[in-house]
Amino acid sequence: MTKKKIVVLGAGYAGLRTVKGLQKKGLDAEITLINKNSYHYEATQLHEVAAGTEPAKKISFEIKDVIDESKVNFIQDEVTTINHEAQEVSLKEGEKVSYDYLVVALGFESESFGIPGVDEFGWPLVDIKTAEAAKAQLDKNLQNYKVSKDPKDLSIVVCGAGFTSIEYLGEISNRLPKLADKFDFPMDKVKVTCIEAMPKLLPMFSEKLASYGIDVLEKRGVEFIVGTPIKEIKESSVVYEQDGELKEIEASTIIWTTGVRGSSVVGASGFEERRGRVMVEPDLTVKGQPNVFMIGDVSAVMDEASGRPYPTTAQIALVQADYVVEAMANKFSGTEPNLFEFKSAGTVASLGNNDGIGHTMNKDFKGYIASVMKKGIVDKSLLQTGTPSVLLKKGRFDFYH
Repeated sequence: MTKKKIVVLGAGYAGLRTVKGLQKKGLDAEITLINKNSYHYEATQLHEVAAGTEPAKKISFEIKDVIDESKVNFIQDEVTTINHEAQEVSLKEGEKVSYDYLVVALGFESESFGIPGVDEFGWPLVDIKTAEAAKAQLDKNLQNYKVSKDPKDLSIVVCGAGFTSIEYLGEISNRLPKLADKFDFPMDKVKVTCIEAMPKLLPMFSEKLASYGIDVLEKRGVEFIVGTPIKEIKESSVVYEQDGELKEIEASTIIWTTGVRGSSVVGASGFEERRGRVMVEPDLTVKGQPNVFMIGDVSAVMDEASGRPYPTTAQIALVQADYVVEAMANKFSGTEPNLFEFKSAGTVASLGNNDGIGHTMNKDFKGYIASVMKKGIVDKSLLQTGTPSVLLKKGRFDFYH
C-alpha cells in the first residue's frame, strides 16, 4: 500500500514544531517540509536584528540541524499556490508536490492597509532580510549625518505602536548612544518618534504596566503621537492626520511596523480568507477540507470567551503545532481528535536588554525581572523548534549583562 503523504508548508514556529512532532510519531507516511529558506528564524526577535543589538545568526538556525532526513524530505523552495482539487502544491521553481494531508503554516507578511508609499519607502520587519535592510538603512543615515548635517538623517519614525514597534523602540533607544560614539553624531539632535492610529498604547497590558513601559521609552527620548492615522509615506517623511489636520514629520529612516497579514499564497489559492487568514474549524482544519490544517499566522482561531479571534502569536502557533501532531496521529489510527483549546500563558515585552513588562501567572512584572522572563521565553522557544544543541548555541543566557 502506498504511504500517505503529509506536506507541511513553512518552517516558522508552527511548521517546524509540527515536523519535529510528526517525525517522532512514527506514522506510516511520507513527510515533506517546504520552506523558502534553509533556516528557521525566531520572528519575535527580528527587532533585535533591525536595531543592531543581535546579528541574524543569533536568532536563526539551519532546518537540517533539526529534522531527521531519514524521516522528512526537505525542499527549499517558495510556495506559489495550493490546488485544492488536485491536492498539490505548486512551487516557484516549477515543481508540484502532491499531498494527502496538508499543514499550511506559511507565516506573515507586512500589511500596508493601502496607504500610499508604504511599500516603496517604509522598512518592514517581517524576516531576516528585511530586518537587516532596516538596520543598514538606519546605520547609513546616522553615519551620513557627519557629512550631510541634514536633521532628517538623525530622525527615526516608527509607524505603529504594536508589540514589534515597542520592542524595536526599546532596543534602538538603548543602542543610539553607542552609535553616536561610533558615527560621531550629537545625541541631542536625534529624534525618535512613534506614530500610532489607536488612542491607547499597549492595550494588551494593564494601565499600570503600559504606563511604565511608555515612561521608560519617553525617558530615553522617544516621542509618541497617538490617535493619529498615517495617511502617506514619502521618501523622507510621514504624513499623518491629527485633529482633522494633515501633518508631516521628516525622517530618513521610516520603520513600518503598523501591522501584518497572513501569507498572500492563501488568497491566491482560493481559500476564503481575510487579510491572509482563514477562520478555521474547531479542529484547525479548513471548512470542507478535513485533510487541510491551517495554523500560525495564516489561521484565525475563535476565542469563544471574547467572541474574537486569538491574537496570532508564537505562543499559540506552537500550541497549534502540538495539537496538529496529535490530530494527525488520530487520523491515522482512525480515532476522533479532541477539539483545539488554548489558554495564554501570559505576555512579556522587552524594552531593551535589561528592562521589560509582562503579565503571567495572574501577576504583573516590570523592569529587570521581566527582561529575564523574556529571555527565558526565547530559550524555551528555541528548544521547542530546535534542539538542545541549538539552545546552547543560540540561547539567551546573558541574564546579568
